[in-house]
Amino acid sequence: MRINTSEISTLIKQEIKNYQHQFVSDDVGTVISVGDGIALVYGLDKAMLGELLLFPDNIYGMVQNLEAEHVGAVLLGSDYKIKEGDTVKRTGKVVEVPVGEALIGRVVNALGQPIDGLGEIKTTKTRPIERIAPGVMTREPVKVPLQTGIKAIDSMIPIGRGQRELIIGDRQTGKTAIAIDTILNQKKTGVLCVYVAIGQKQSTVATIVEKLREKGAMDYTTVVVASASERAPLQMIAPFSGVAIAEEWMEAGKDVLIVYDDLSKHAVAYRTLALLLKRSPGREAYPGDIFYLHSRLLERACKLNKANGGGSITALPIIETQAGDRSAYIPTNVISITDGQIFLLSELFNSGQRPAVDSGQSVSRVGGSAQIKAMRQVAGSLKIELANYQELQAFSQFGSDLDAQTRRVLSHGKILMEILRQDQYQPYEVERQIFEIFVAQNRFLEELPIKEIREILANAFTNFSNNHQDLLAELMEKKIISDELKAKMLTVLKDYFKVLKAARN
Repeated sequence: MRINTSEISTLIKQEIKNYQHQFVSDDVGTVISVGDGIALVYGLDKAMLGELLLFPDNIYGMVQNLEAEHVGAVLLGSDYKIKEGDTVKRTGKVVEVPVGEALIGRVVNALGQPIDGLGEIKTTKTRPIERIAPGVMTREPVKVPLQTGIKAIDSMIPIGRGQRELIIGDRQTGKTAIAIDTILNQKKTGVLCVYVAIGQKQSTVATIVEKLREKGAMDYTTVVVASASERAPLQMIAPFSGVAIAEEWMEAGKDVLIVYDDLSKHAVAYRTLALLLKRSPGREAYPGDIFYLHSRLLERACKLNKANGGGSITALPIIETQAGDRSAYIPTNVISITDGQIFLLSELFNSGQRPAVDSGQSVSRVGGSAQIKAMRQVAGSLKIELANYQELQAFSQFGSDLDAQTRRVLSHGKILMEILRQDQYQPYEVERQIFEIFVAQNRFLEELPIKEIREILANAFTNFSNNHQDLLAELMEKKIISDELKAKMLTVLKDYFKVLKAARN
């Protein structure tokens, strides 16, 4: 048999052509380096930013860098078995998480997978974690209150549904406590809650989940966890997974509260990935796009208009400061994105004033729009009175001879500080908050022992709600204290405190 060299040559050329075509496929690439949870992949010319890649051993990665010669991907699992030369495949999908009613009451990781031992999450719906925030024309002004149950906040720094209110302070000043109390206060309001734990210890998260379950709050809450022991990519995507879960409910016309605890650790996780991906560091070694990362996250919190369902997402991001330095890079970034800030002071916390809210520097840019009129009536002058008290208190330390007016301001200020103290896990209904501030502002608590004021107020409210339900019902129905209602309340309180003071004497 004669060998036809031309046929052999044609076959070899065809095989080489087919091999090269396979090697440069748009859907398949090759690992050229891997380490620290980062893989550089040659090929994948048509990969999308944020696209899921499939590595050997069913490990997934997410595209973060699109370079001329390669693609940079962060791994969402262990890189232990991935090595140079491994084949990587495109999936054609971006990172998605399961969403829907089945998520309520569950604890999931950053990919939406259950970690609470209660079985699989039975839902067929998924959502991409990244999404453009709703446009201006789909929104409406924030004007419906979201009650936190915390007197110091609802009276002076009101939060509305659809608002972004930053909670900021040093370590161990009660930031998470405010967020958890706000979640507990949504029990009878119909507001669904999402708590995102970023970089927290697993034991801390377990304690929070147990407390939520004990108080019945897990009936309307989803917890997303990317703990301190997990990889930086999972910590980075966790808040985006949380807001994707919340958006499903918002677009169904529901109100949602989401807590990001905390964005300082989120920024550190992002910086870790960015520097490993060789992105240029800027101020304080953070890449410049950290601002864009947080802004596109927080912009997704809004109040939709009725034409778009009327749902809302209220965001409570938490930021940890170092020695009260609010001028650092990440705090200033998030302050400029949010609609107000609740500043917590270590000095107040250590002196026993809890929550340790700094009324002078805390602000809500939505203001009285997200506050019922009755609260605005009783608490309108609260901030000014506390500011006067704190100024005179500092001044009075240098002299003992004080005039009568100064003593009255100091005495009233101490009473106001006392009524704003509140135990953790005990949010107050709004009518009780209005009642207590009304009592204090009308000077019924003067000359009573400061340490007994909270107990006296609790007893006074119990008496008022039991014996004068008609007045309480009118207050909550009309949400305003009319002149007639004010006169009736003053008459009732005068009689009550007259008897109380006579009994004490």
